[in-house]
This record gives sequence, structure tokens and C-alpha cells, in this order.
Amino acid sequence: MPIDILMPALSPTMEKGNLARWLKKEGDKIQAGDVLAEIETDKATMEVEAVDEGVLAKIVVPDGTADVSVNDVIGVIAGEGEDARTISTLTSGRPAVAGTSSAPVPPQAPIPGKVPADGAAAAASATAPQPGGSLNGHTGARPFASPLARRLAKEAGLELTSIQGSGPHGRIIERDVKAALALAPAAPPPQEPALALAVSDEAVKKLFAPGSFEEMPHDQMRKTIARRLAEAARTIPHFYLEADCNIDTLLALREAINAAAPRNKDGAPAYKISFNDFLIKALALALIRVPAANVTWTEAAMLKHRNADVGVAVAIEGGLIAPIVRAAETKTLSQISNEMKDLAARARARKLKPEDYEGGASALSNLGMYGIKRFSAIINPPQATVLAAGAAEPRVIVRNGTSAVATMMSVTLSCDHRAVDGVLGAWLLAAFKNLIENPAGMLA
Repeated sequence: MPIDILMPALSPTMEKGNLARWLKKEGDKIQAGDVLAEIETDKATMEVEAVDEGVLAKIVVPDGTADVSVNDVIGVIAGEGEDARTISTLTSGRPAVAGTSSAPVPPQAPIPGKVPADGAAAAASATAPQPGGSLNGHTGARPFASPLARRLAKEAGLELTSIQGSGPHGRIIERDVKAALALAPAAPPPQEPALALAVSDEAVKKLFAPGSFEEMPHDQMRKTIARRLAEAARTIPHFYLEADCNIDTLLALREAINAAAPRNKDGAPAYKISFNDFLIKALALALIRVPAANVTWTEAAMLKHRNADVGVAVAIEGGLIAPIVRAAETKTLSQISNEMKDLAARARARKLKPEDYEGGASALSNLGMYGIKRFSAIINPPQATVLAAGAAEPRVIVRNGTSAVATMMSVTLSCDHRAVDGVLGAWLLAAFKNLIENPAGMLA
């Protein structure tokens, strides 16, 4: 039977994506694992691999199509012994827009204790073997499921082997997991309704003279940033703590470390530590020194992390992204420096993978290089804190009873009050300040 190629969910937040280009054309032979197309998500450009072999009979969604919904059919593969030209003709009428997936609708889940009217048909359906002769149409130990379905099942504590797949060849997809969750004894907590906008787009545009503005449609990244940050600001109880850090000693240490860097064959230094690298390391060590703040909130429990995974905000065209430096407390400053250069380069090229930016216990946002003295950042869930760093500047301070000039930096820690209380946040910020003002402690 023909095999539908579905728009995959390449990240937990992905609802739609842009089909940038096909790497195969109609009539090409396909092997499992072949790269079929490139998909642009809100954060990166990623490749879609074939999970079945056959011939690419029909491209349903052409190159350059925007806002294709997850699980929509984007193409069709003809299986062994099938006529690709016939399938192409039969599928030529398929719509190629978001929300029009032709994947089969999963059967209605049976109600416990109630026998369907057509008992024989129901029994035959329930006992019919799946393609491939095994549960969910997969012959190996690993159930055949989409990445999004696997994630949803894992988060809900469901075994994939207990879920009936309705996708191609019995593949488990998102709606199958949701159907299984609907049968769970305890219903999920009700979702808070989205806040309605005060004014419509048309009403806003009427406030300005015609021809006095240019409309620039939102891309997928800007839509996702707007949605996630609006949700974070509305649902996370933020509070803020500020501190001023004397960074004279840190600046002198940074200069000495960079001056002592070994040289390669071309005479260039092997590394160049940035001021931001010190901030990443200090925040990671502070989280380890105050382990009660190195946490993630969930409705059922607090997740206390063994390592300090620190996200770092990187500005890219059209928005921003925060790749994660994993176990930053275990890495040297030069390792953090080289890793951040790689992550930032891949972020700007839209080549980050989901594992490069998902998760993290805290994050760093530094606008000091733009002359911003201090600011407050919005927490990016599932993180519990975010540290905003301002510009370094000479200020007059009191030292040993007399005035002196020192290079000072203001920082603001945003905390999720559900996970980090006021005193706990103060301890975390104090640990960070101590490391910044005594930076030799980062080299131990």
C-alpha cells in the first residue's frame, strides 16, 4: 500500500514548519534512512529521513511551502510492486496545505465495560494482525513511532507498546498518544485559556495612515518566540534580585589567561576567553554550590539536577535562541569558549539540533556589550532562573572607608517563585557574585 510521508515534529514546541526544499524528485528510488527534504522550524533547518523504502511517487507539498502542520502529508512513497505512476495520479488531488492530512483517523477507543453493537466486526478489528506481523507494525523491539509521539508518551509515562498506531504501517503518531491519554484514569489538568487580544490587527492598522507603514509577516521563529514568552510571562510567577559586582580582578585574570594561550602553527592563539565565558562558568559553579536552586519545576515534583546546564542567549537574524552548555561546571574556560563559538555559529546558520537548545536549569543573557546598564529577562521554561548581565563601567565605590574607582557590573536574577524562593535566589546570586569577584575560584 502507498506510504504517506508526514511532516515530522522536529522539536517539542513545533506545530508547523516550512518545507524548504525536496532533495529527492518524483520517481526516485528511496531507501530507509535517505534524506528526503529540508524542513525549516522556528529554530533550525533540519533534514527529514525516509523510514520506508520504495519510490517517491508523489510530492504533495512543493518546495517553499510555509506553515505546514505537523503530521500533514507532504509526499507519498510507492511500496514494492506498486505502480508509482498510478499512485501519483490517484493522489494528484490531495490538498497541499496545512491542516489537511490524509492520514487515517484513529478508531474510537472502546469504553470499558461496553460491548460495541457490531461485536463480530469489533472483535475482528481488534484481533487483526498489524503490518509486519507485530504490535504497531514494527518487527523489532523498538516500537515504530514519530519523535513527537515518543516524547509525549515518555512525559505521560505511557508504554509505546500499549498504544495502537494509526499512521503508515501502524506508526504511532501524536493523536494515538493523545487518544491513549484520554483513557487514563486521571484526566490532565485543564489548560488555562489563551488571553484574547485587546484589539484586532485591522483595528491596530486603522490607527495609522494608509501607506505610512510596511507589513512584514511574522516568520515561524517570531511566532514561536511571541507565544512562548507570552505564556512564560503569564504563567511563571517571576521575582527579581539585583547585585553589583566588582570585576577588576576578573578583567586582569582574563587578560593574563589570554596572553598565556598557546599558539598554533599560524601563530594564532589556541583560544581567546571572552567575558561571557567567565559569566557562564560562574553561573554554573554557583548552581552547583547552591544545589537547591539547580532545579526544574513540574506539577508533581521538583527535578534536582546533578549538573549545571546553562543556556546562553544568542542573537540571530529575526530573533534569538539559547543553546545549552551542558555540565558547564565541569568544563574549563577554554572548553566553554570553543563550545560557545561552535554553538553560536551553528545557531546563526540555523543548524542547531533540538538537543542543542532543549532543557537547561538556568540561562545567561548579556546585553552589556550594547551599553545596557541593567535589565530583567523573562524565564524560558523549563528553566527556573535566568541571569541578565549589564554593561561594565567605572563607578565610585567606598573601600575601607574611602572613595575609590572600580569597574562594576550590575546583574539581575529572574526567579520562578514556584521553584526558587527569595532567600534561595539570594544565595544563588551571592555565590555568583563571590565567584565573579574572586575568579581564581573558577580555575580550581
